[in-house]
Amino acid sequence: MKRIIALLCILCCFLIHPTYGQAAPSVSANNAVLIEQSTGRVLYEKQAHEKELIASITKIMTAIIAVESGKMNETATISRKAVYTEGSSIYLEEGEKMRIEDLVYGLMLRSGNDAAVAIAEHIGGSEEGFVHLMNEKAEWLGMTNSSFANPHGLNADNHYSTAFDMALLMRYAMGHPAFKEITGATSYLSEKRSYSWKNKNKLLTQLYENTTGGKTGFTKKAGRTLVSSAEKDGMTLIAVTLNAPDDWNDHIGLYEWGFEHYELEKILQEGQDLYRLSNSGELHSGYIQEELIYPLADGELEQLDKQTYLLDEQPGKESGKIGKTIYHLNGEPIAERGIYAEQITRSENFAQEVLSVYRQITGGQ
Repeated sequence: MKRIIALLCILCCFLIHPTYGQAAPSVSANNAVLIEQSTGRVLYEKQAHEKELIASITKIMTAIIAVESGKMNETATISRKAVYTEGSSIYLEEGEKMRIEDLVYGLMLRSGNDAAVAIAEHIGGSEEGFVHLMNEKAEWLGMTNSSFANPHGLNADNHYSTAFDMALLMRYAMGHPAFKEITGATSYLSEKRSYSWKNKNKLLTQLYENTTGGKTGFTKKAGRTLVSSAEKDGMTLIAVTLNAPDDWNDHIGLYEWGFEHYELEKILQEGQDLYRLSNSGELHSGYIQEELIYPLADGELEQLDKQTYLLDEQPGKESGKIGKTIYHLNGEPIAERGIYAEQITRSENFAQEVLSVYRQITGGQ
């Protein structure tokens, strides 16, 4: 009788929470995570916050710093140190001159360790100076369980990250058009070479047509590491696996599972609505400046709950904000949208977003 009751309880849980009934994908990786890019929602995780060696997926950080440096068209002079860096190489020669953009393609497509050092020395002034930039960037991105000791990913003390942190990094990097173009290239021909560099990412070049980018990695101690992204029906997913003997199939399986069970749902439409103040009971017109779209599994839309908080006093002078609505899923907050006294134009909204990002970077108020 007890077994029957237990089975009925489990069945009820599946009916109330349909996502629990979805068979989680099986992966060979020791650590893995799958996230949706636009929101960062974690769809699947396996020891995603454990600190591990990461090998050459380190180069995603090297590449995005180079892309954002404003020095992509500058020319670097290749040092002896860069040429004699061990591991994978694009076969640079000492004293050779090459554009940073070309070096970044060599870094991402062929995983050139020599290219990584050349980039670091030119942009950071030294490899050590560049590593400082890497760790500053990691801290700014919220990669709280990561530490970088070099620009290429060879095993070193204090060089590690997590599957989740690397997903955060890839999510950020894929928001930059130049990075997205580089990581999504199947091949690249530098003016300094008579042959093209072919991308080592077989998901992109052979195995999975929805792939939009990524980076491979391997050392004997780290095992096979892989970061990738894929897009289908307007939704982009990012997968990270660490120490994964069967990483190609791990990523394909994660993507197929993610695309099958989740889709982007419009939860909130931008525009005008009426809100009642809690104290006075008066109705006030409010405006939503940004729609809310969120990845949900079958049945989760009905499980959403929202709480709206309104100011009874005058709206903030600078923002015009009169309140906010917080959305919860299974008791956990998943998103927040402000409510404003007046509608603003898209150009004004963009200016506010730029100012917000500037303040985050500079620490200004």
